[in-house]
Amino acid sequence: MNNNRSIFQHLALDFVSVTEQAAIAAAKWLGKGDSKAADQAAVDAMRGAMNQIDFSGEIVIGEGAKDEAAELYIGEKVGNGKGPMLDIAVDPLECTSSVAYGRTNSITVIAIGPKGSLYKAADSYMEKIAVGENGAKVIDLDAPVKTNIEKVAKALGKKVGEMTIAVIDRPRHQQLINDIRKAGACIQLFTDGDVSMAYATCIRESSVDMLMGIGGSTEAVLAAAALKCLGGQILCRWEPKDQKHIDRLNKAGVTDFKKILTVDDLVKGDDVAFTATGVLTGPMAEGIRLAKEHAHTDSIVISSKPNIIRHIMTKHAL
Repeated sequence: MNNNRSIFQHLALDFVSVTEQAAIAAAKWLGKGDSKAADQAAVDAMRGAMNQIDFSGEIVIGEGAKDEAAELYIGEKVGNGKGPMLDIAVDPLECTSSVAYGRTNSITVIAIGPKGSLYKAADSYMEKIAVGENGAKVIDLDAPVKTNIEKVAKALGKKVGEMTIAVIDRPRHQQLINDIRKAGACIQLFTDGDVSMAYATCIRESSVDMLMGIGGSTEAVLAAAALKCLGGQILCRWEPKDQKHIDRLNKAGVTDFKKILTVDDLVKGDDVAFTATGVLTGPMAEGIRLAKEHAHTDSIVISSKPNIIRHIMTKHAL
């Protein structure tokens, strides 16, 4: 093992404390109906913890452009400046509304890689298909929904009727839902959290076989980091919702909205790490348990070098 690799592994574990602190801060707003306050608490905690770690980083995708986010905006420099140069993708609180209204499936999440390794672009929407390792070579973003489901089912050794497709519950997905039903597959609707659902396609114990639909670009890059380590695939194509998003993407250098991006476009090279802590229980991690004097967290660290998944349960004094 070379020194660069050992440093990178060490940093991946350092970032567990960052996602843990953000998760604990957000959990204090559980069910209080204020998603902005929950998100801001996570952002402040994450940024403060991150700036204590020995690295020089840049947020390549995060809370939005500088004029839209005061902290953890795209292009912001993070870390204490004393270590290696890193690209950082963050979602300080995925599923803010789930926290605000006490639902399920919320995480704090960070992906890290060497400078130039993570896809840098504006915050907008993407059409996506995500699958685990066995289906990675058979999906096609231009193919009919039925065709993709049938090919992945064959690759998994399943019948189409045994397939479960995760789709975020939005009006824009009504035609997609109709097509999945016509194909004969099962559907798991979820309110938010496509990073966790993309991850779930790679886990043998999960019932989710595919993720399909339109979701955020930040979530696409974060999901790609996890899938890259796990051998999965995500295919994406920009799907800006209005002229404001088109202008934002053009300003960031994106002009081709027909190009299909793969996991290798979103995460270059083979040196990446993904860290997440559960706020509310979902496919990736158990939610935080707040006691009188302690908080119990459940975190996951996925790395490509070495190719390891670590589950870390921690008891924090409050």
